[in-house]
Amino acid sequence: MPTQFNSPLYDGHFPETDAASVRILRHAGKTTTTEFAAIHVGPKTHNPHDPLRTPGGSSSGSGAAVADFQVPMALGTQTGGSLIRPASFNGIYGFKPTWNSVSREGQKIYALMYDTLGWYGRCVEDLVLLADVFALQDDEDEDRSFQGIAGARFAICKTSIWPMAGPGTQNALARAADLLESHGEDVHELELPSEFDDVPEWYRIGLHTEGRTSFLPEYRVGKDQIGQVLIEHVENSDNFTRKTQLMASDSLAGMRPAFDKIASQYAAIITPSVPDEAPVGLESTGSHVFCAMWSGLHVPVLNVPGFKGDHGMPIGLSLVAPRYRDRHLLEVGRAVGEIFEAEGGWETKIEGWKETATVLRMEVKVRQDECSLKDVVQKLFPNFLISCSRPRLQQRLEQGRVLKSLETTHCNISIERLAKQ
Repeated sequence: MPTQFNSPLYDGHFPETDAASVRILRHAGKTTTTEFAAIHVGPKTHNPHDPLRTPGGSSSGSGAAVADFQVPMALGTQTGGSLIRPASFNGIYGFKPTWNSVSREGQKIYALMYDTLGWYGRCVEDLVLLADVFALQDDEDEDRSFQGIAGARFAICKTSIWPMAGPGTQNALARAADLLESHGEDVHELELPSEFDDVPEWYRIGLHTEGRTSFLPEYRVGKDQIGQVLIEHVENSDNFTRKTQLMASDSLAGMRPAFDKIASQYAAIITPSVPDEAPVGLESTGSHVFCAMWSGLHVPVLNVPGFKGDHGMPIGLSLVAPRYRDRHLLEVGRAVGEIFEAEGGWETKIEGWKETATVLRMEVKVRQDECSLKDVVQKLFPNFLISCSRPRLQQRLEQGRVLKSLETTHCNISIERLAKQ
């Protein structure tokens, strides 16, 4: 990249090699993904809240790294549910903007009709920073601008695939409606017209037929080195005709303005992000069944964390708005997120620091009394919870100040850095 030292002598200067500091940062590497961000077979990436469970995919590493405090923000892409699913499974915010509102130049394409670049953060404020970078803008007018959470109109939309929702998602959606109503919001249950029942199948047809084109080069070069799903796309194992492809594409195109008209009546539509909490095992990254419709309709989607499943794992819900109402959706999501995170019920306690990127083992002597690590943490950091991103960050900063004070004035603290288990 250009390095000009703010001097006219180096105008247009491009170094032949990176500086050592840049090389070191590059060497830290990139986050993991599934094969071509296209299949459900996961990489060997663990969910930071339970290493026996998947972090979702395809943006597996991005979602896990943000949740684990390894990075504050991360990029991802979504063709079906590759942004929203990891956000839900890892208990963070995930944002899929309106289709084609962010350039995809240079990306490996799966389905041009769906592929969208988005990003993760632990709070909406961070998502807004990247929205600024990518110059996302709404056509705002005073009548449609969000006036605050009080009295706002929301719709709960289960969609035609609601029977696939597990108990965690069912409870989360019911709890969300109750919370919003308790805060004075106008909450309605929305049943989409029957024409929308075919959207998931039209989406699937488009995915397979566009994948047939996208992965033909890899198929020609090394069929034996790509996944079976991609082979089936190229070989058209479902026997989709071009007529069927056109029907699906044209039908989806017609449903997009119809959905925009419906969604414009609400501050946001609230709908499931995932069937349930992250499944056990790393063989599969889970199902995109609740995300595919919104990818096909090209609308912006925001996963908001705050709820939990039967095993205490995070479950998020999706907020959906009309196309090119991205800024509006982020503003609504900020207000809704404050309620969901504070009252939704998901509270994960860090035990033994195992969920952080570097494990800190502390031996603290307080008032000459030997205390266990758990006792010390409870004494120094009451309400040591990580369910809400902004308070969580503030807690980390406060903990650092407390430890520094104790180290210099009150007691001896030895800190041993251990590799993450």
